[in-house]
Amino acid sequence: MKTDVSTLLLILGCALVTLIPRIAPFAIVRNLKLPPAFLKWLSYIPVCLLTALIIQSVIRPADAVPSIDWLNLAILVPTLVTALKTRSLLITVLAGILSAALLRWIF
Repeated sequence: MKTDVSTLLLILGCALVTLIPRIAPFAIVRNLKLPPAFLKWLSYIPVCLLTALIIQSVIRPADAVPSIDWLNLAILVPTLVTALKTRSLLITVLAGILSAALLRWIF
């Protein structure tokens, strides 16, 4: 595959556009003294995002009434139980992958 200069510049431009919004907040906030209430609020953001992603995969809009994706819900249950029992990200991810593979193979 041959790469010309315009393709290389396009890739570098896309990398820059992706990198700036990820690094800029850290560079700006690094020297600021943030209030404790704001820091506590920030600590909940990953949990909220993960919950939103999980709910989005389990509850799907079907016409006017939302429907439940039972296969994804069945994958979620052992993964969630593993996460709550082990508190290990690696074991939780492995349990999710194994339960997804097994249930998708069966159904």
